[in-house]
Amino acid sequence: MLVEPNEIATEKSARQRTRPWFEIRSSKIQGSGAFALRPISSGTRIIEYTGERITHAQADARYNDIEMERHHTYLFAVDEQTVIDATHEGNDARYINHSCDPNCESVVEEGRVFIDAIRDIAAGEELFFDYAYERDGEEDPEAEKRYACQCGTPNCRKTILAPREEETESDDPS
Repeated sequence: MLVEPNEIATEKSARQRTRPWFEIRSSKIQGSGAFALRPISSGTRIIEYTGERITHAQADARYNDIEMERHHTYLFAVDEQTVIDATHEGNDARYINHSCDPNCESVVEEGRVFIDAIRDIAAGEELFFDYAYERDGEEDPEAEKRYACQCGTPNCRKTILAPREEETESDDPS
C-alpha cells in the first residue's frame, strides 16, 4: 500500500500526541520529578495541569501553610475565584518541580493551565517551571524559610515565592 507523505506526517503526529513526554522518577531537587522521555522542542505544550477545581477559601481550609513544617501542596491558582488541587483528580503535571531557571512555563488559557517548554529540553532532563508564588507583602523570614527553594541554580533566589518587586525592577534594563 502506498502512503502519501502527508498521511505519514499525520499518523506520526497522532502517535506523538499519545506518547507521554515525560515519566516520574526520583528528583535531586524535591521528592519526585518529571523527566523528559525524548527531546522536547521549545514551544511544545507538554501537559495540562488538572485536578479538582475549588475556591481559594477551600484551598486555605485544606492546606494551612503556617502549620506545615515545610510548604508542600499541589495547588495552582487559576484566577481570583479558582484553584486547582491536583491531589484530587490530578495528573502527573503535579510532579513538575520548581526552579528559578526553568525550562517550562505555566500558561493559563480560558481557565485551564498548561505547561509549555520555553527552551529545547533534552531526553532525560528534569522538567521545571518557576512557581513564583504570589507575595502579599507580609513575608517574614519564617515565610521565606517555609517556601525555601532547593533548585541550586546559579541564579537561585532561595525561595519559590515570586521575585520581590525591587528584584524584577533591577533586572529591567530600561
